[in-house]
Amino acid sequence: MPANAFPQLPVTVRTFTQRLSSTPRGARLARILVTQHLHEWGHPYGSDASEALTLVTAELAANAVRHGRVPGRDFRVRLLAYGDRSLRVEVTDQRGERLPEPGGRGGDGGRGLVLVEALATRWGVRAHAPGEPGKTVWAELDAPSAVDHK
Repeated sequence: MPANAFPQLPVTVRTFTQRLSSTPRGARLARILVTQHLHEWGHPYGSDASEALTLVTAELAANAVRHGRVPGRDFRVRLLAYGDRSLRVEVTDQRGERLPEPGGRGGDGGRGLVLVEALATRWGVRAHAPGEPGKTVWAELDAPSAVDHK
């Protein structure tokens, strides 16, 4: 059978990445930028997908500023859209020794992660390799176009 008998369907991957100051202002800007890019990518302001991912971004960015801040270092927000299948937000900070726990119940409250768990299809945390400071907390929403048309 020829190699092209079962061609791969193209998947459009859109990405947006921005480094922001580890301040409350930086966290607010992360939320605003994610909402704006979602709108530009076909998930309008006020849609279910936009509302959910904006709330998740706000929580992850606030946690990066509150718990992951290292003076003089920024945090990073990254938004990815995998065609019309899923959306993913990642927030990377510089403190890898403080990892959030599934269930959202950490020693410092952690109630916001309960919100992340409720809104996201899945979420998790990836500690960076030894010698590289930091961690990335991510959350995904499946089939955002289906979510938007409830």
